[in-house]
Amino acid sequence: MQNLLSGMRIIEGSAFVAAPSGGMTLAQLGADVIRFDPIGGGIDYRRWPITADGKSLYWHSLNKGKRSIAVDFRKPEGQELLTRLIASPDDGAGHFLTNFPAKGWMSYEQLREQRNDLIYLNLVGDRHGRSALDYTVNCKVGFPSITGTGENGGSQPLNNPLPAWDVITGQQIALGLLAAERHRTKTGQGQLVKVSLADVALATLGNLGFIAEMMINGTDREAIGNHIYGTYGHDFVCQDGERVMVVGVSPNQWRAIVEVTGTSRLLGELEQRLGLDFHYEGDRYRGRDEITEILQPWFDRRPFSRVAAELDNAGVCWGKYQSIRETVETDMDCSEDNPLFQRVHQPGIGEYLMPDHPLRFTAVEREAVGRAPMLGEHTEQILADTLGLSDAEIGQLFDRKIVAAAN
Repeated sequence: MQNLLSGMRIIEGSAFVAAPSGGMTLAQLGADVIRFDPIGGGIDYRRWPITADGKSLYWHSLNKGKRSIAVDFRKPEGQELLTRLIASPDDGAGHFLTNFPAKGWMSYEQLREQRNDLIYLNLVGDRHGRSALDYTVNCKVGFPSITGTGENGGSQPLNNPLPAWDVITGQQIALGLLAAERHRTKTGQGQLVKVSLADVALATLGNLGFIAEMMINGTDREAIGNHIYGTYGHDFVCQDGERVMVVGVSPNQWRAIVEVTGTSRLLGELEQRLGLDFHYEGDRYRGRDEITEILQPWFDRRPFSRVAAELDNAGVCWGKYQSIRETVETDMDCSEDNPLFQRVHQPGIGEYLMPDHPLRFTAVEREAVGRAPMLGEHTEQILADTLGLSDAEIGQLFDRKIVAAAN
């Protein structure tokens, strides 16, 4: 953790990936993020992957560094407690992050009555109010249709296991809260900030030129497998079966590939035959299949260890294909050798590598990576220290099952 946002308190009511990851980002930068859940856990509390005894590795991985309060917010008393937390007059408070429906007691209008300068960030599925998940948004913007090899006429869409829009939206959430906080600091005004998962995907589609390509050129992007659109990059199998990805985007990267493989003459002849100039990215893309045929024999004659050494010595931009197991068990970058990671004990689950936030701020010292809370772990502390309730009041809330502590 890096303590840049110390003194900023955010109340989070969330589920799934995008909203929790936004809160986690802020917590890892030093904000006090208090997550509330129903007693016994919400709809994602046991989501896969899970341990052998049913503990969610997913939930605990997305909630690092936060505090947890368990509240029965179906009851008016629970709603009142959470309203007091969200609309607290304390300095640095008055921030609410949620992807729950913004209605009833949880509506912006109702909460704003308790604190006029409330900052309320609400994540929705799409701008029409419909629910959405990463997979439904991804198919909407068209990326599954250009993923894969384009076999069967490109008619078979291919989903991606990476929830890209959730992850990007989580960062948009953190950015949105910080931007709204800066606005409030300058003007004294709070506001409702809305972001939809679908709009994040559509904005990215436009920002990367896909919309312009369709509207100006009128062309459909083809599914090209492991090539890189508009430049040169492809995967190669080494003599021992290991596979690498080699990329030549910049002139220096392309020059390094040509020099290390000793294929300058063959590639020059190919340029003449195809009427192309491989100094240009677009021409390298047009000649991608023939280029790959020329380069592959160099990899065929070498085991991975030799390929890796020669590519590194030549300054080639490349990477090794490896499974998640290989990354975790053998890659030094996924170990405590990398300052990003620390081995942390997560109660009820065990000890494993936990990443900090990847930003590195040089003006503050790096602190220990914060584990995820146990559900309701901080309930009593929050009621006493943050809300200022007496022991008797807290006892009554527990007795009436309005709140719960960690088991």
